[in-house]
Amino acid sequence: MADGTLPVLGQPSKPAGSLGLEDIAEEVVRFPGGGLALLHADTLFHWAQTSSLWPLTFGLACCAIEMMATFAGRYDLDRFGMILRPTPRQSDVMIIAGTVTIKMAPRIRTLYDQMAHPKWVISMGSCANSGDHYRNVYSVVPGVDHVIPVDVYVAGCPPTPEALMEGIFALQRKIMAGRTPGSADAGR
Repeated sequence: MADGTLPVLGQPSKPAGSLGLEDIAEEVVRFPGGGLALLHADTLFHWAQTSSLWPLTFGLACCAIEMMATFAGRYDLDRFGMILRPTPRQSDVMIIAGTVTIKMAPRIRTLYDQMAHPKWVISMGSCANSGDHYRNVYSVVPGVDHVIPVDVYVAGCPPTPEALMEGIFALQRKIMAGRTPGSADAGR
């Protein structure tokens, strides 16, 4: 473990980016057979949202391979409560991975509009962030933020799975802080 202590047998160890209820509660009272945690309702709701992000993946180019690798067995984002959803109506996070063309932009906007509120967007890779190598090509949008509001930008060409995980953790920190979706002040 990071702090030098060994995990206790029979007790699950917390994943690296997660917060337990004891970490966010103002007061925890333990008694035989149970316990009581006192905290604000907003804090509880933000904690629940960070622990159950359901992303709608939108892989457009080579960054999609890295996104798939992040959700595969080696990195296993299921332990953070991230379950991939094939429909926008069940998703609250959209991950845009790859080059956004002018032809694809209306479809991205349609899927974004179909997502339930609150909804967040992670822009993954240099092409999705700014158009990168194809910035001056007539058919490429110079960044997905011209189409939909972006909350977290993940840099790289292509970004590694670790970089995407750090972007997800930045989004979780943003949600815990109570910031509204669409304001790109975290993870840039």
